[in-house]
Amino acid sequence: MKFTRITVNPKQMGGVPCIRGLRIPVATVVGMVADGMSEEEILKAFPDLEKEDIREALQYAAEIVRERELPLVTT
Repeated sequence: MKFTRITVNPKQMGGVPCIRGLRIPVATVVGMVADGMSEEEILKAFPDLEKEDIREALQYAAEIVRERELPLVTT
């Protein structure tokens, strides 16, 4: 999948993936969704964001998790 709304610039935000060159990290958007914020609440908090930015941030996060193993606690 090609991500058109996710940018990485080593000179901006320490090179973390951001939304469309804005200083809004993908992790911030994904964290807001994980915290239970609605799309409308996120867009209100960050007026420069668009609905598609949120969707692509989630798709990007899902792809990153697919590509690596994370340590999990087994029960």
